[in-house]
Amino acid sequence: MAHLSLRPQPLGIFPAPTGYLVIPPVAGAEEVCAALLAGHTPEHMPDALRFYTLALVDDRESAWRALAYDSSPEAHYNRFVLHSDPDIYPYLRKQLRGDLAALLDFVAYMVGLRDAPPDADAVCGEIAACILPAHAADALARQQYDAAIAALQRAVEEVRHISPLFAAQLLDRLATIHAGISQSAAALQALRDAVKLAGGGRRLDLRAYLALRLGMLCQDLAHGQRNLLIEANTWFEEALRCCSIESDPDLYALAHYRLALTILALAPAGNGDQILRERAIQSLRESLRVYTCDTHYEQWLNAQVTLANALRISFVASPANHLIEAVRLYDEALASRDQECDPIWYGRLLANQGNALFHLGDFARARDRLIRARAIFLAHRDYGAAALLDEALVEIECRGLGVRG
Repeated sequence: MAHLSLRPQPLGIFPAPTGYLVIPPVAGAEEVCAALLAGHTPEHMPDALRFYTLALVDDRESAWRALAYDSSPEAHYNRFVLHSDPDIYPYLRKQLRGDLAALLDFVAYMVGLRDAPPDADAVCGEIAACILPAHAADALARQQYDAAIAALQRAVEEVRHISPLFAAQLLDRLATIHAGISQSAAALQALRDAVKLAGGGRRLDLRAYLALRLGMLCQDLAHGQRNLLIEANTWFEEALRCCSIESDPDLYALAHYRLALTILALAPAGNGDQILRERAIQSLRESLRVYTCDTHYEQWLNAQVTLANALRISFVASPANHLIEAVRLYDEALASRDQECDPIWYGRLLANQGNALFHLGDFARARDRLIRARAIFLAHRDYGAAALLDEALVEIECRGLGVRG
């Protein structure tokens, strides 16, 4: 059987197993490859490539059956990708040559039929880029970080110009390694390059994911640095331009939540920043369209409390509605978690709710929340937080607003 004849192949563009399939040299195959390399599935695929369309929608069994009567080398390999029968592997290994043989060994390694990935030095381009990440993973397992980085860097350079979407995904993996060993600048650069490479393709889902990852890394590394917060804001907005609540609800919600946090960090409490805070409030409301107490408890709780805090400090012409909503959100958050799970967190929520109630003029409930919060702080020796509440309680008393119990 001959080796792989059509190059470049759309390897690594889509998730496995589709990302491991190859396109045979049938009529119209070159045009299909070009479209797939750009992340676009042609509306009209040749009948001989129906297997690929089925694989894209994760119908692996039907894709395998579509190849049943094809005797080409590519079909033998593709059937193994879709159904990696250990009894077939030795037979195919004797039949296939060159690029297909290397890919076959790679797939066999990925499914546990080989102890080590195949040598990548005898191949190039997208074939090498497909195999090299396996060498990187192998090096990582032995904590050989320099070797893992070198393997991925070579993989990126193999496909940067012939398969930018594949290169973008490899850069995402590279960024993860850099971030894991505290090479923050290198991680940022890898993700910036990845987003740029993904920008020329049709995989909006990939660009949204990469923009979100880059925004989150900028945000996590900012520590108050305004330039990184502004960059994070830019990437979160880019992620939201590339996705919708229908196409990827979890990514949509997380992008809105992270965007809100960035905006709030850029807008310290003050009347002049109210427009920014209103944008953050809107993003938090969007995230809560996805996050619910039943389906995403931790994310819902974080978004719920952040929204309550943002509403509490808002400067608007008629603040009562914001404050009333904040009190309700605090109530729901407090009711969802037992005090003993995180007493200090619980105390802070009570204190914030007490503050909102005070500004609403509900002084009896405000005093009750502040006293309960103070007791929690004292019990856990957070004397600074307790002292701040002492000041608030004294202010209530001094203004003649205390409620005697």
